[in-house]
Amino acid sequence: MPIFVIFVVFSFSFYVFYKVKYYRSKKPMEKSWVSAKSSIALGSFVFFFGLNQVFMFRSSTSLIIGVIFMAVGAASVWAGYRAYKHYLPLAVNESRQFHADSHS
Repeated sequence: MPIFVIFVVFSFSFYVFYKVKYYRSKKPMEKSWVSAKSSIALGSFVFFFGLNQVFMFRSSTSLIIGVIFMAVGAASVWAGYRAYKHYLPLAVNESRQFHADSHS
């Protein structure tokens, strides 16, 4: 299905975007926060790739591999989301502290 290919391309694009942002970041909590977002994007890439395999190819091997990819991708999205929720307030505090220090 072409819609899954679009999702695969978008999620991979977001993964590359967040990885570049990760390497450009200087603050440690912001790096961890952006890394969590890249983990979500990579997980969605793997999930949609597996979903595309399930619908495009009708063999039992493709079905098994697609389901494994979907499970690994969903687990990566879940772990990335949990890390995102954990690092978001820390990154906000770090950013506030950085701006307060630079204006003092």
